[in-house]
Amino acid sequence: MSNASRGSLHLCGVAGTGMSALAEALLDSGASVSGSDRFLDSSTPVPALDALRAQGVALFPQDGSGVRSGETLRVVASAAVESDNPDLAAARRLGVPVRARAEELAVLFRASGRRLVAVAGTSGKSTTTALLGHLLERAGMSPAVVGGAPCLNWMRPGRTGAVLAGDGDICVAEADESNRQFLAFSPAAAIVLNESADHFPISETHALFDEFVRKTSPGPVLDLRGAPPPEDVEEGDWSVSFGFDGARLSLSLPGAHNAADAAAACRMAVELGAPREALAPALASFRGLARRMQFVGVRRDGFRVVDDYAHNTEKIRAALLAMRGRSERLFAIWRPHGYGPLRSMSAALAGMFAETLRPSDVLVLLPVFDAGGTADRGYGSAEFFESLRAVGVSAQLAADGAEAARFVRGQARGRDAAITLGARDPALPALARALLV
Repeated sequence: MSNASRGSLHLCGVAGTGMSALAEALLDSGASVSGSDRFLDSSTPVPALDALRAQGVALFPQDGSGVRSGETLRVVASAAVESDNPDLAAARRLGVPVRARAEELAVLFRASGRRLVAVAGTSGKSTTTALLGHLLERAGMSPAVVGGAPCLNWMRPGRTGAVLAGDGDICVAEADESNRQFLAFSPAAAIVLNESADHFPISETHALFDEFVRKTSPGPVLDLRGAPPPEDVEEGDWSVSFGFDGARLSLSLPGAHNAADAAAACRMAVELGAPREALAPALASFRGLARRMQFVGVRRDGFRVVDDYAHNTEKIRAALLAMRGRSERLFAIWRPHGYGPLRSMSAALAGMFAETLRPSDVLVLLPVFDAGGTADRGYGSAEFFESLRAVGVSAQLAADGAEAARFVRGQARGRDAAITLGARDPALPALARALLV
């Protein structure tokens, strides 16, 4: 992107997928960026921090020291950052303006002068954003992309993989409804993939997406809520194919949900001017996203491991259904990403696990990821474990990732598979790899 306002911007929570992508997009625009994150001094590897450091981002602990009078133009805060965070306290004390991530991204989009194509929906946003960006890139349209997860096609040393710095007239971005801030965007075109109760009750979620669609102009808009699945979906061993405008397209990712995301990206790519004949080879070359049904590896006896970011009811359901027909027995290792979401979705989650897990499958339940702050910790994994037992789900409580890995390694056999599930915790990819040791 270009034409962004220059200055020193300090991003609080910069290691998060959305914030690290914003930081990289700002750097691409010519801005000077600093950032803080509570994982900075952690022993857990955080590739995004390494990539940002390599690009010249000054990194600070979250103690307010990165916010400097006369140097910091404004502070940008992740939605996960609570109001008493030391960086925000320092900004208030020094009179430094504070913006939400979506607001800063919206300013960057407007300054770029490009057509913004926003991808929204409760599930599938990150994959569809990357797919659309990849299709447009392979069609020679050189889009800029600000995604929600690293795309394996775009991984380079010193880059996050979530941002594509094209110089065409289109910018593709993920639009996250979780805190309503996606309404700050004024997209020229949009995709709404689906809707379900996640951060809000379904009625409120529906109203939010309705408003998002109304704000999109002049179009096109692909509102796929309630739309039928793609034509003639066929699953391969680790692929899926589907019919599209009389052609058959294939994607090297499993699951009907990935076929639906790919079909949506193809439809929007054609609407934006990509030739239909470019779709098949572009899709065939798409390698997927980090932690989106990412194949981690296979043991000598055939036991294989997959890592996925799924954290709400429908995302977990899609991931489990995609894995169920690809193993004799499945070990699903899940870390709930917050106390509030677990409590509010507990009945739906328990029912979903009962419906999707076979009697031979095992759910290994990790403690809730604790991000600190003022969360109500009165309902956690131990309480949810009792809900699982009540509906007949075969489940195992694990105190931590090491215990979960020991349990699965001791139980898994050649035609079994495991999938690690959950958002926010950067240690989950390492846990997935540990299952193969």
